[in-house]
Amino acid sequence: MASAEQLVTDYENGCGLPRDPSRVAFPPGDGYLSSRLPTAALALGSVGALVSAVDRLLLARGMTPHRAALDPERVAASFAGDRMMRIDGEPVPGFAPMSGFFAASDGWVRTHANYPHHRLRLLSALDLAEDADAGVLSARIGVLPAQEVEDRAAEAGAVAARVRTETEWARHPQGVASGAGPIVRMDASAAAPVAHTMQLRTDPARPLAGLRVLDLTRVLAGPVAARALALLGAQVLRVDPPQLHEIDWQHRDTGQGKRSTLLDFATADGADAMRSLLATTDVLITGYRPGSLDRFGLTAATDGLVHGSVSAWGTDGPWAHRRGFDSLVQAASGISLVEGGVHPGALPVQALDHASGYLLAAGLVDALALRAADGRSRTVSVALARTARWLLDAPGRVDDPATPRTPGPGTTVTHGAVISARPPLPGYAQYPYPAHDWGSDAPHWM
Repeated sequence: MASAEQLVTDYENGCGLPRDPSRVAFPPGDGYLSSRLPTAALALGSVGALVSAVDRLLLARGMTPHRAALDPERVAASFAGDRMMRIDGEPVPGFAPMSGFFAASDGWVRTHANYPHHRLRLLSALDLAEDADAGVLSARIGVLPAQEVEDRAAEAGAVAARVRTETEWARHPQGVASGAGPIVRMDASAAAPVAHTMQLRTDPARPLAGLRVLDLTRVLAGPVAARALALLGAQVLRVDPPQLHEIDWQHRDTGQGKRSTLLDFATADGADAMRSLLATTDVLITGYRPGSLDRFGLTAATDGLVHGSVSAWGTDGPWAHRRGFDSLVQAASGISLVEGGVHPGALPVQALDHASGYLLAAGLVDALALRAADGRSRTVSVALARTARWLLDAPGRVDDPATPRTPGPGTTVTHGAVISARPPLPGYAQYPYPAHDWGSDAPHWM
């Protein structure tokens, strides 16, 4: 395994995926995830980064690395998990009616209103009634400049972005800020090293068995990272606030291999329960905006942990505190116009989310190995906008991409009424167990 110093240097230079993609040739992905941008290269590279990190961990512990080849079809199926999923034989719903592209008076905007609270904030930001439908929303946006819609949404805590060109985003202050630095960032704690006595089991199929992971993320990138750690044997407990219910099919997909509990950090009991969990955990993964845990007095309890952090726009720049999702980052960064034509388009899957999740998981595996070697905790960070910058800079664009091949039935697994995609990692036929019902577990470790 590389030394601690070498690994840190690698991350500073863009470990996981090369910082300068123009120097690397990637396989085409066998026609899966076909698009104008090299989506397959991003998918295979991010999953490959996790496989490489696991191999380094196995080597460090005296075990034979897997060194297995990726299956592009399996990777594509996992990235298209929403399209592969069936519940009682039926496909799951995608974006809500108020989530999508809407023509403004001078361009386009992309909205995200899958969650009820985001829908209500969007309607309020645009001075619409709570019972307005998508047609009313479209008419309202149609008479407003795209920039005004974006600004109003940001002020109201809603989620909308003006569709920009690549050139506009490259010049935008947030485009500049989020495009800098490595695609996976690793920062070591300045605190004194601490001896960690926990012994991981020597099971090459479950190299993270014995680890405790708290998943405080929602939607996709963070949950994908935590699900990958569960696949590798970690005990993962997802924690959600009871007042923000998760979309059921989304939880069924990204909650595989995890337990699920509810805690309200704003209450004394909820905050105390969370402190007890943090005192006995190894990895904390958060998707909260900077400073969010400070409100509940929980920041100090995270000292000494390996911390994984995922954000839409990054931690620097004017949008560091702004909400965002994969679809919004595609719109703002220029990807939507690259993939579209007269009408903005999109990548064939939520590739920024999935790729960022696997890159985060890779960084966390390496951070755990480093902590075992030098006793230092570390923070590993990814941002969807930084992943988008990598994709836009990568070679392999095509003007007329073929229709993406659809993964076959061998890429799915059935548990009762739910059919879902198999994991993308070679050698793993399925996740440890199906997702537990949302919020059905007690807030403690097994």
